[in-house]
Amino acid sequence: MSFEALELDQHLLNAIAKMGHTRPTSIQTLAIPLAMDERDIMASAPTGTGKTLAFLLPAVQRLIDFPRRKGGSARILILTPTRELAVQISGVASALVEGTQLVVGNIIGGVSYQEQEEVITDSVDIVIATPGRLMEYIDSEAFDCREVETLILDEADRMLDMGFIKAMDRIVGETRWRKHTALFSATLEGRGLREFCRDVLRNPAQLTAEVSRRESGKILQWVHLADSPEHKLQLLAAILEQPVKEEEQQQKVIVFVKTRDRLTELVAQLAELQIPCTYLRGEMDQEKRNLALNQFRAGNINILIATDVAARGIDVPDITHVINYDMPRSADIYVHRIGRTARGGKKGIAISLIEAHDVDMLAKVERYTDQIIKRRVVKTLRPTHKEAQPSQRKTKNNVNKKSKNREEELKKEQKAKRLKKKEDMGKQRHRNIKAKGKPSWAGKGKTENKTEE
Repeated sequence: MSFEALELDQHLLNAIAKMGHTRPTSIQTLAIPLAMDERDIMASAPTGTGKTLAFLLPAVQRLIDFPRRKGGSARILILTPTRELAVQISGVASALVEGTQLVVGNIIGGVSYQEQEEVITDSVDIVIATPGRLMEYIDSEAFDCREVETLILDEADRMLDMGFIKAMDRIVGETRWRKHTALFSATLEGRGLREFCRDVLRNPAQLTAEVSRRESGKILQWVHLADSPEHKLQLLAAILEQPVKEEEQQQKVIVFVKTRDRLTELVAQLAELQIPCTYLRGEMDQEKRNLALNQFRAGNINILIATDVAARGIDVPDITHVINYDMPRSADIYVHRIGRTARGGKKGIAISLIEAHDVDMLAKVERYTDQIIKRRVVKTLRPTHKEAQPSQRKTKNNVNKKSKNREEELKKEQKAKRLKKKEDMGKQRHRNIKAKGKPSWAGKGKTENKTEE
Protein backbone atom coordinates (compact mmCIF):
# COMPACT_ATOMS: atom_id res chain seq x y z
CA MET A 1 0.00 0.00 0.00
CA SER A 2 1.12 3.56 -0.71
CA PHE A 3 0.44 6.69 1.35
CA GLU A 4 -1.75 7.94 -1.53
CA ALA A 5 -4.05 4.95 -1.00
CA LEU A 6 -4.71 6.17 2.55
CA GLU A 7 -6.52 9.22 1.11
CA LEU A 8 -4.29 11.76 2.82
CA ASP A 9 -4.23 15.44 1.89
CA GLN A 10 -1.61 16.39 -0.69
CA HIS A 11 0.04 18.67 1.84
CA LEU A 12 0.64 15.66 4.11
CA LEU A 13 1.86 13.55 1.20
CA ASN A 14 4.42 16.23 0.36
CA ALA A 15 5.55 16.43 3.99
CA ILE A 16 5.91 12.64 4.21
CA ALA A 17 7.96 12.55 1.01
CA LYS A 18 10.17 15.34 2.35
CA MET A 19 10.82 13.20 5.44
CA GLY A 20 11.99 10.39 3.19
CA HIS A 21 9.12 7.96 3.74
CA THR A 22 8.04 6.04 0.63
CA ARG A 23 5.37 3.66 1.91
CA PRO A 24 3.47 3.15 5.17
CA THR A 25 4.53 0.63 7.81
CA SER A 26 2.21 -2.09 9.06
CA ILE A 27 0.95 -0.08 12.05
CA GLN A 28 0.32 2.95 9.83
CA THR A 29 -1.62 0.83 7.34
CA LEU A 30 -3.71 -0.64 10.14
CA ALA A 31 -4.29 2.44 12.28
CA ILE A 32 -4.72 5.38 9.88
CA PRO A 33 -7.98 4.28 8.15
CA LEU A 34 -9.58 3.38 11.50
CA ALA A 35 -8.52 6.67 13.10
CA MET A 36 -9.88 8.65 10.16
CA ASP A 37 -13.22 6.88 10.74
CA GLU A 38 -12.99 7.94 14.43
CA ARG A 39 -12.75 4.34 15.63
CA ASP A 40 -11.07 3.94 19.02
CA ILE A 41 -7.74 2.14 18.78
CA MET A 42 -5.71 -0.01 21.16
CA ALA A 43 -2.40 -0.73 19.47
CA SER A 44 0.72 -2.65 20.39
CA ALA A 45 3.56 -0.98 18.54
CA PRO A 46 7.22 -1.22 19.60
CA THR A 47 9.89 1.31 18.72
CA GLY A 48 10.77 1.21 15.03
CA THR A 49 7.29 0.50 13.67
CA GLY A 50 6.37 4.10 12.78
CA LYS A 51 3.67 4.65 15.39
CA THR A 52 4.28 8.43 15.64
CA LEU A 53 3.07 8.97 12.08
CA ALA A 54 0.37 6.36 12.67
CA PHE A 55 -1.40 8.66 15.12
CA LEU A 56 -0.23 12.07 13.84
CA LEU A 57 -1.27 11.70 10.19
CA PRO A 58 -5.00 11.02 10.83
CA ALA A 59 -5.04 13.66 13.57
CA VAL A 60 -3.64 16.37 11.28
CA GLN A 61 -5.87 15.16 8.43
CA ARG A 62 -8.92 15.76 10.64
CA LEU A 63 -7.79 19.32 11.36
CA ILE A 64 -7.38 19.94 7.63
CA ASP A 65 -10.78 18.43 6.78
CA PHE A 66 -12.64 20.32 9.51
CA PRO A 67 -10.94 23.71 10.03
CA ARG A 68 -12.35 25.89 12.78
CA ARG A 69 -13.47 29.41 12.03
CA LYS A 70 -11.91 31.10 15.03
CA GLY A 71 -9.16 30.49 17.55
CA GLY A 72 -9.52 28.28 20.57
CA SER A 73 -7.87 25.67 22.71
CA ALA A 74 -6.33 22.37 21.64
CA ARG A 75 -8.30 19.99 19.44
CA ILE A 76 -5.69 17.22 19.49
CA LEU A 77 -4.11 16.22 22.82
CA ILE A 78 -1.21 13.76 22.89
CA LEU A 79 -0.01 12.39 26.23
CA THR A 80 3.45 10.88 26.47
CA PRO A 81 5.58 9.79 29.46
CA THR A 82 8.75 11.85 29.05
CA ARG A 83 9.86 15.28 28.00
CA GLU A 84 12.28 13.80 25.43
CA LEU A 85 9.55 11.85 23.68
CA ALA A 86 7.24 14.87 23.71
CA VAL A 87 9.92 16.96 21.98
CA GLN A 88 10.44 14.24 19.35
CA ILE A 89 6.72 14.00 18.60
CA SER A 90 6.47 17.78 18.48
CA GLY A 91 9.24 17.88 15.87
CA VAL A 92 7.38 15.43 13.62
CA ALA A 93 4.07 17.26 14.10
CA SER A 94 5.67 20.62 13.27
CA ALA A 95 7.09 19.14 10.04
CA LEU A 96 3.65 17.86 9.05
CA VAL A 97 1.86 21.19 9.61
CA GLU A 98 4.58 23.36 8.08
CA GLY A 99 3.00 25.78 5.59
CA THR A 100 -0.44 25.56 7.19
CA GLN A 101 -2.14 27.72 9.80
CA LEU A 102 -2.04 24.89 12.35
CA VAL A 103 -0.12 25.44 15.59
CA VAL A 104 1.75 22.82 17.64
CA GLY A 105 2.59 23.36 21.31
CA ASN A 106 4.23 21.48 24.21
CA ILE A 107 3.41 21.27 27.89
CA ILE A 108 6.47 19.69 29.48
CA GLY A 109 8.77 20.05 32.45
CA GLY A 110 11.92 22.13 32.28
CA VAL A 111 10.21 25.03 30.47
CA SER A 112 8.96 28.13 32.25
CA TYR A 113 5.25 28.33 33.04
CA GLN A 114 4.91 31.71 31.35
CA GLU A 115 6.54 30.53 28.13
CA GLN A 116 4.24 27.52 27.80
CA GLU A 117 1.15 29.44 28.87
CA GLU A 118 1.70 31.81 25.95
CA VAL A 119 1.86 28.83 23.59
CA ILE A 120 -1.37 27.17 24.74
CA THR A 121 -3.37 30.40 24.80
CA ASP A 122 -2.37 31.34 21.25
CA SER A 123 -4.98 29.26 19.36
CA VAL A 124 -2.95 26.07 19.56
CA ASP A 125 -4.32 23.09 17.60
CA ILE A 126 -2.10 20.19 18.71
CA VAL A 127 -0.69 19.88 22.22
CA ILE A 128 1.89 17.26 23.21
CA ALA A 129 2.13 16.97 26.98
CA THR A 130 3.45 14.94 29.87
CA PRO A 131 0.68 14.02 32.36
CA GLY A 132 2.17 15.60 35.49
CA ARG A 133 2.92 18.94 33.88
CA LEU A 134 -0.44 19.07 32.10
CA MET A 135 -2.27 18.54 35.41
CA GLU A 136 -0.62 21.68 36.78
CA TYR A 137 -2.18 23.68 33.93
CA ILE A 138 -5.57 21.99 34.32
CA ASP A 139 -5.64 22.65 38.07
CA SER A 140 -4.74 26.31 37.51
CA GLU A 141 -7.40 26.51 34.75
CA ALA A 142 -4.76 27.55 32.23
CA PHE A 143 -5.65 24.65 29.91
CA ASP A 144 -9.17 23.97 28.68
CA CYS A 145 -9.90 20.34 27.74
CA ARG A 146 -13.44 20.90 26.48
CA GLU A 147 -12.44 21.37 22.83
CA VAL A 148 -10.25 18.24 22.63
CA GLU A 149 -11.61 16.07 19.82
CA THR A 150 -8.88 13.41 19.75
CA LEU A 151 -6.97 12.05 22.75
CA ILE A 152 -3.83 10.04 21.99
CA LEU A 153 -2.03 8.10 24.74
CA ASP A 154 1.46 7.23 23.55
CA GLU A 155 3.58 4.73 25.53
CA ALA A 156 0.60 4.12 27.81
CA ASP A 157 2.28 1.23 29.64
CA ARG A 158 5.28 3.43 30.41
CA MET A 159 3.03 6.17 31.85
CA LEU A 160 1.35 3.60 34.09
CA ASP A 161 4.77 2.27 35.18
CA MET A 162 5.77 5.82 36.13
CA GLY A 163 2.75 6.19 38.40
CA PHE A 164 0.69 8.59 36.26
CA ILE A 165 -2.53 6.59 36.61
CA LYS A 166 -4.37 9.25 38.68
CA ALA A 167 -3.34 12.05 36.33
CA MET A 168 -4.33 9.96 33.29
CA ASP A 169 -7.73 9.15 34.79
CA ARG A 170 -8.29 12.83 35.53
CA ILE A 171 -7.28 13.92 32.02
CA VAL A 172 -9.52 11.26 30.47
CA GLY A 173 -12.40 12.67 32.52
CA GLU A 174 -11.59 16.28 31.57
CA THR A 175 -11.66 15.33 27.84
CA ARG A 176 -14.95 13.44 28.02
CA TRP A 177 -16.37 15.34 25.04
CA ARG A 178 -13.77 13.87 22.68
CA LYS A 179 -14.83 11.91 19.60
CA HIS A 180 -11.84 9.61 19.24
CA THR A 181 -9.25 7.96 21.50
CA ALA A 182 -6.11 6.08 20.47
CA LEU A 183 -3.85 4.18 22.86
CA PHE A 184 -0.40 3.00 21.79
CA SER A 185 1.79 0.78 23.92
CA ALA A 186 4.87 -1.42 23.50
CA THR A 187 2.78 -4.33 24.80
CA LEU A 188 -0.85 -4.78 25.78
CA GLU A 189 -0.06 -7.05 28.71
CA GLY A 190 -0.67 -6.43 32.39
CA ARG A 191 -3.88 -6.23 34.39
CA GLY A 192 -3.52 -2.49 35.08
CA LEU A 193 -3.22 -1.61 31.40
CA ARG A 194 -6.13 -3.85 30.40
CA GLU A 195 -8.38 -2.32 33.05
CA PHE A 196 -7.37 1.19 31.98
CA CYS A 197 -8.13 0.38 28.33
CA ARG A 198 -11.53 -1.02 29.30
CA ASP A 199 -12.42 2.19 31.14
CA VAL A 200 -11.10 4.62 28.52
CA LEU A 201 -11.80 3.07 25.11
CA ARG A 202 -15.14 2.39 23.46
CA ASN A 203 -15.27 -0.84 21.46
CA PRO A 204 -11.64 -0.38 20.35
CA ALA A 205 -9.95 -2.04 17.40
CA GLN A 206 -7.02 -4.01 18.81
CA LEU A 207 -3.97 -3.76 16.57
CA THR A 208 -0.57 -5.44 16.82
CA ALA A 209 2.45 -4.37 14.79
CA GLU A 210 5.90 -5.91 14.86
CA VAL A 211 9.11 -4.79 13.23
CA SER A 212 8.69 -5.89 9.62
CA ARG A 213 10.86 -8.67 8.20
CA ARG A 214 12.23 -6.15 5.74
CA GLU A 215 13.41 -3.94 8.61
CA SER A 216 14.47 -6.75 10.96
CA GLY A 217 16.58 -8.21 8.15
CA LYS A 218 18.83 -5.16 8.46
CA ILE A 219 19.70 -6.13 12.02
CA LEU A 220 22.54 -8.62 12.30
CA GLN A 221 21.90 -10.69 15.42
CA TRP A 222 24.24 -13.02 17.25
CA VAL A 223 24.86 -14.64 20.62
CA HIS A 224 27.96 -14.99 22.80
CA LEU A 225 27.86 -17.80 25.37
CA ALA A 226 29.22 -16.89 28.80
CA ASP A 227 30.44 -19.37 31.41
CA SER A 228 29.96 -17.02 34.37
CA PRO A 229 29.20 -13.38 35.29
CA GLU A 230 32.95 -12.66 35.21
CA HIS A 231 33.25 -14.17 31.75
CA LYS A 232 30.24 -12.15 30.57
CA LEU A 233 31.81 -8.90 31.77
CA GLN A 234 35.01 -9.76 29.91
CA LEU A 235 33.01 -10.41 26.72
CA LEU A 236 31.21 -7.08 27.06
CA ALA A 237 34.49 -5.21 27.57
CA ALA A 238 36.05 -6.93 24.53
CA ILE A 239 33.05 -6.01 22.34
CA LEU A 240 32.98 -2.40 23.52
CA GLU A 241 36.72 -1.96 22.99
CA GLN A 242 36.81 -3.38 19.47
CA PRO A 243 38.44 -0.88 17.10
CA VAL A 244 36.19 0.68 14.47
CA LYS A 245 37.20 0.14 10.86
CA GLU A 246 37.83 3.24 8.77
CA GLU A 247 34.87 2.55 6.48
CA GLU A 248 32.50 2.12 9.43
CA GLN A 249 30.72 4.85 11.34
CA GLN A 250 31.58 5.51 14.96
CA GLN A 251 29.88 3.03 17.25
CA LYS A 252 26.94 4.17 19.34
CA VAL A 253 25.88 1.42 21.74
CA ILE A 254 22.94 0.83 24.08
CA VAL A 255 23.58 -1.87 26.72
CA PHE A 256 20.40 -3.21 28.36
CA VAL A 257 20.27 -4.55 31.91
CA LYS A 258 17.25 -5.83 33.83
CA THR A 259 17.29 -3.78 37.06
CA ARG A 260 18.60 -0.53 38.53
CA ASP A 261 20.87 -2.51 40.86
CA ARG A 262 22.40 -4.32 37.90
CA LEU A 263 22.87 -0.98 36.15
CA THR A 264 24.70 0.52 39.14
CA GLU A 265 26.93 -2.54 39.37
CA LEU A 266 27.79 -2.57 35.65
CA VAL A 267 28.52 1.18 35.49
CA ALA A 268 30.97 0.76 38.39
CA GLN A 269 32.62 -2.25 36.73
CA LEU A 270 33.09 -0.41 33.43
CA ALA A 271 34.54 2.56 35.31
CA GLU A 272 37.15 0.22 36.84
CA LEU A 273 37.97 -1.01 33.33
CA GLN A 274 38.27 2.64 32.21
CA ILE A 275 35.48 2.28 29.67
CA PRO A 276 33.52 5.58 29.62
CA CYS A 277 29.75 5.30 29.63
CA THR A 278 26.63 7.14 30.68
CA TYR A 279 23.37 5.70 31.93
CA LEU A 280 19.61 6.04 32.28
CA ARG A 281 17.71 4.55 35.18
CA GLY A 282 14.29 4.93 36.74
CA GLU A 283 13.55 7.88 39.07
CA MET A 284 16.52 9.77 37.68
CA ASP A 285 16.83 13.52 38.22
CA GLN A 286 15.65 15.29 35.05
CA GLU A 287 18.78 17.43 34.80
CA LYS A 288 21.04 14.37 34.99
CA ARG A 289 18.83 12.54 32.53
CA ASN A 290 19.05 15.38 30.01
CA LEU A 291 22.83 15.57 30.45
CA ALA A 292 23.23 11.82 29.83
CA LEU A 293 21.08 11.92 26.70
CA ASN A 294 22.76 15.02 25.31
CA GLN A 295 26.21 13.47 25.79
CA PHE A 296 25.07 10.28 24.08
CA ARG A 297 23.31 12.03 21.19
CA ALA A 298 26.29 14.32 20.56
CA GLY A 299 28.69 11.38 20.55
CA ASN A 300 30.73 12.68 23.48
CA ILE A 301 30.04 9.33 25.16
CA ASN A 302 29.13 6.42 22.89
CA ILE A 303 27.96 3.84 25.43
CA LEU A 304 24.59 4.14 27.19
CA ILE A 305 23.61 1.67 29.93
CA ALA A 306 19.86 1.50 30.47
CA THR A 307 16.95 -0.46 31.88
CA ASP A 308 13.91 -1.09 29.70
CA VAL A 309 11.71 1.25 31.71
CA ALA A 310 14.25 4.11 31.72
CA ALA A 311 14.96 3.83 27.98
CA ARG A 312 11.31 3.67 26.91
CA GLY A 313 10.47 6.43 24.49
CA ILE A 314 14.08 7.50 23.88
CA ASP A 315 14.66 7.75 20.16
CA VAL A 316 18.36 8.40 19.52
CA PRO A 317 19.44 8.31 15.86
CA ASP A 318 22.34 6.26 14.47
CA ILE A 319 22.41 3.52 17.12
CA THR A 320 24.87 0.97 15.70
CA HIS A 321 24.71 -1.71 18.42
CA VAL A 322 22.22 -3.01 20.94
CA ILE A 323 23.72 -5.35 23.54
CA ASN A 324 21.55 -7.49 25.81
CA TYR A 325 23.81 -7.80 28.84
CA ASP A 326 20.72 -9.19 30.58
CA MET A 327 18.02 -10.90 28.55
CA PRO A 328 14.58 -9.26 28.79
CA ARG A 329 11.63 -10.83 30.59
CA SER A 330 9.76 -11.56 27.35
CA ALA A 331 10.44 -12.12 23.65
CA ASP A 332 8.45 -9.09 22.47
CA ILE A 333 10.63 -6.82 24.62
CA TYR A 334 13.66 -8.33 22.87
CA VAL A 335 12.22 -7.23 19.52
CA HIS A 336 11.46 -3.82 21.01
CA ARG A 337 15.08 -3.48 22.20
CA ILE A 338 16.78 -4.44 18.95
CA GLY A 339 14.42 -2.18 17.00
CA ARG A 340 16.40 0.79 18.30
CA THR A 341 19.14 0.06 15.78
CA ALA A 342 18.92 -0.19 11.98
CA ARG A 343 16.72 2.92 11.78
CA GLY A 344 16.29 5.12 8.74
CA GLY A 345 17.36 2.43 6.26
CA LYS A 346 20.69 1.80 8.00
CA LYS A 347 22.01 -1.52 9.27
CA GLY A 348 22.61 -2.44 12.89
CA ILE A 349 23.91 -5.16 15.19
CA ALA A 350 22.17 -6.83 18.15
CA ILE A 351 24.29 -8.95 20.51
CA SER A 352 23.04 -11.08 23.41
CA LEU A 353 25.36 -12.35 26.16
CA ILE A 354 23.91 -15.65 27.36
CA GLU A 355 24.57 -17.53 30.57
CA ALA A 356 23.13 -20.98 31.31
CA HIS A 357 20.05 -19.52 33.04
CA ASP A 358 19.24 -17.44 29.91
CA VAL A 359 18.82 -20.35 27.48
CA ASP A 360 15.07 -20.70 28.10
CA MET A 361 14.48 -17.05 27.21
CA LEU A 362 16.78 -17.36 24.19
CA ALA A 363 14.70 -20.31 22.99
CA LYS A 364 11.52 -18.23 23.39
CA VAL A 365 13.08 -15.37 21.39
CA GLU A 366 14.07 -17.75 18.60
CA ARG A 367 10.56 -19.19 18.45
CA TYR A 368 9.01 -15.71 18.57
CA THR A 369 11.21 -14.34 15.77
CA ASP A 370 11.13 -17.62 13.83
CA GLN A 371 14.90 -17.77 13.43
CA ILE A 372 17.96 -19.36 15.00
CA ILE A 373 20.32 -16.64 16.20
CA LYS A 374 23.94 -17.29 15.25
CA ARG A 375 26.50 -18.15 17.92
CA ARG A 376 29.84 -16.36 17.82
CA VAL A 377 33.01 -16.39 19.90
CA VAL A 378 35.77 -13.98 20.83
CA LYS A 379 38.94 -15.97 20.09
CA THR A 380 40.62 -15.13 23.38
CA LEU A 381 37.42 -15.64 25.40
CA ARG A 382 35.99 -18.90 24.13
CA PRO A 383 33.48 -20.52 26.49
CA THR A 384 34.73 -23.68 28.22
CA HIS A 385 31.26 -25.17 28.72
CA LYS A 386 28.85 -26.45 26.11
CA GLU A 387 25.64 -24.55 25.51
CA ALA A 388 23.00 -25.47 28.07
CA GLN A 389 19.80 -27.05 26.78
CA PRO A 390 16.40 -25.41 27.30
CA SER A 391 14.20 -26.90 29.98
CA GLN A 392 11.80 -29.57 28.75
CA ARG A 393 8.77 -27.79 30.04
CA LYS A 394 5.33 -29.26 29.54
CA THR A 395 3.27 -27.39 27.03
CA LYS A 396 -0.20 -26.25 27.94
CA ASN A 397 -1.77 -28.71 25.48
CA ASN A 398 0.17 -31.63 26.91
CA VAL A 399 -0.76 -30.63 30.44
CA ASN A 400 -4.43 -30.38 29.49
CA LYS A 401 -4.29 -33.72 27.68
CA LYS A 402 -2.65 -35.46 30.62
CA SER A 403 -5.11 -33.87 33.02
CA LYS A 404 -8.01 -35.11 30.91
CA ASN A 405 -6.56 -38.62 30.74
CA ARG A 406 -6.05 -38.63 34.50
CA GLU A 407 -9.65 -37.55 35.05
CA GLU A 408 -10.85 -40.43 32.88
CA GLU A 409 -8.64 -42.86 34.80
CA LEU A 410 -10.02 -41.60 38.12
CA LYS A 411 -13.59 -42.03 36.87
CA LYS A 412 -12.84 -45.62 35.83
CA GLU A 413 -11.23 -46.33 39.19
CA GLN A 414 -14.21 -44.88 41.07
CA LYS A 415 -16.66 -46.87 38.93
CA ALA A 416 -14.71 -50.09 39.56
CA LYS A 417 -14.72 -49.39 43.29
CA ARG A 418 -18.50 -48.86 43.28
CA LEU A 419 -19.09 -52.10 41.38
CA LYS A 420 -16.79 -54.03 43.72
CA LYS A 421 -18.48 -52.51 46.76
CA LYS A 422 -21.90 -53.47 45.37
CA GLU A 423 -20.70 -56.99 44.65
CA ASP A 424 -19.21 -57.33 48.15
CA MET A 425 -22.44 -56.13 49.72
CA GLY A 426 -24.40 -58.70 47.70
CA LYS A 427 -22.10 -61.49 48.79
CA GLN A 428 -22.34 -60.40 52.42
CA ARG A 429 -26.15 -60.35 52.24
CA HIS A 430 -26.15 -63.81 50.76
CA ARG A 431 -23.95 -65.07 53.61
CA ASN A 432 -26.18 -63.48 56.24
CA ILE A 433 -29.36 -65.00 54.81
CA LYS A 434 -27.74 -68.42 54.44
CA ALA A 435 -26.55 -68.28 58.04
CA LYS A 436 -30.23 -67.78 59.19
CA GLY A 437 -31.40 -70.84 57.19
CA LYS A 438 -33.47 -68.89 54.67
CA PRO A 439 -33.21 -69.06 50.89
CA SER A 440 -31.30 -66.22 49.29
CA TRP A 441 -34.46 -65.00 47.55
CA ALA A 442 -36.64 -64.86 50.63
CA GLY A 443 -38.29 -61.54 51.41
CA LYS A 444 -37.41 -59.89 48.10
CA GLY A 445 -40.70 -60.16 46.26
CA LYS A 446 -43.29 -57.56 47.20
CA THR A 447 -46.22 -59.76 46.13
CA GLU A 448 -45.11 -62.87 48.00
CA ASN A 449 -47.41 -64.28 50.74
CA LYS A 450 -45.91 -64.31 54.20
CA THR A 451 -45.79 -67.77 55.91
CA GLU A 452 -47.89 -67.94 59.06
CA GLU A 453 -46.19 -69.38 62.13
